[in-house]
Amino acid sequence: MSDVNGTYDVCIIGGGITGTALAYSLCKLGETSVAVFEKSYLSSGSTGRCGGGIRQQWSTKNNVRLAMRSVKLFENFEEDVGMDIEYYQGGYLMLSYDEEEAEQFEKNVEIQREEGLDVEILTPKQVSERYPYINTQDLIVATFCQTDGHANPHKAVIGYAQAAKRMGADIYTHTEVLGVDVENGKVVGIQTTRGYFKCNVVVNASGPWSRQVAELAGVELPTESYRHQIFVTEPLENFFPMMAISFAGNFYMRQAHHGQFIMGQGDKDEKPGINYNVTFKFEKELAEKMVGIFPFLKNLRIMRHWSGMYNMSPDAQPIIGQSDKVKGYFYAVGYSGHGFMVAPAVSEALSELIVFGKTLHTDVSYLNVDRFSNEDVEKEKNVV
Repeated sequence: MSDVNGTYDVCIIGGGITGTALAYSLCKLGETSVAVFEKSYLSSGSTGRCGGGIRQQWSTKNNVRLAMRSVKLFENFEEDVGMDIEYYQGGYLMLSYDEEEAEQFEKNVEIQREEGLDVEILTPKQVSERYPYINTQDLIVATFCQTDGHANPHKAVIGYAQAAKRMGADIYTHTEVLGVDVENGKVVGIQTTRGYFKCNVVVNASGPWSRQVAELAGVELPTESYRHQIFVTEPLENFFPMMAISFAGNFYMRQAHHGQFIMGQGDKDEKPGINYNVTFKFEKELAEKMVGIFPFLKNLRIMRHWSGMYNMSPDAQPIIGQSDKVKGYFYAVGYSGHGFMVAPAVSEALSELIVFGKTLHTDVSYLNVDRFSNEDVEKEKNVV
């Protein structure tokens, strides 16, 4: 083809945490013929709009393992990748206000401890003693893991991107992928707004657009995107080290590096589809609820309010692997709101699959799309 703009072994669609981390991981394994294609700017999708939490407290054994591996990689991020991402292991305090969920929390902790995670179960009295600024009325039980934490998602993406470029990867921003060229059941190239690029492997790391990007190659992925809103307050002096989260209570909150409080909740009435609008209803509902639980927020002003997308899978777990219909077409999508926190381990595993045909550190075979042909799919319960 005369108008070929370039040739790569691997073309990655999406310049968020997965796309840039994957480029970095591939280069580390010696696969430097890599390009990332982002239709806007780096970290412009779900990654740059997320709360930045990083936790290992999950309800399924495999997810705990995946998250623990990610934490290990986050702990070494500055040394390995060369960027300070404001990573702080202030812990995750998980608050339960529901009897059935409280029982589930205790089962979750058993699973987590079996995997070697150090998790505490706290009574409401213990929570009050440790965090006197939290109203524990109606609280049934809490769990806490000190090695959970949070980081700056933008800095993580930029760190991975710069490290990948130093090792030889190319990154094309403001470049949309318009088509995936498939011949005889195998990927051979991609068509973009910057021209045609030959390649042997295409990776769908496109977050909210995962289903549409899969369709470009004739691949079906059962994902849907839902809007989630977040707002951030004016700053206070740092005193709140952990991420506080409740599934039954439907909220999460952390204090950022410069003192602002970042918080959000889900909306059960949200319809699927890309929607970046924000609503006063969200501000009102969340503010009233959070002031009741965290009274110190009462006189703080809301400074900014934005929305982002949860790319949901049917079981609220990511979909990772290679298409069995199109050779060379890989995907890491459907994170269901948790892409940032598990992306280091996912990207490491996916790079190993691409280069070696098998994973060396963390098994992700249970996350392939073919699991949905089984009626007994285990759903992840720890999701806001």
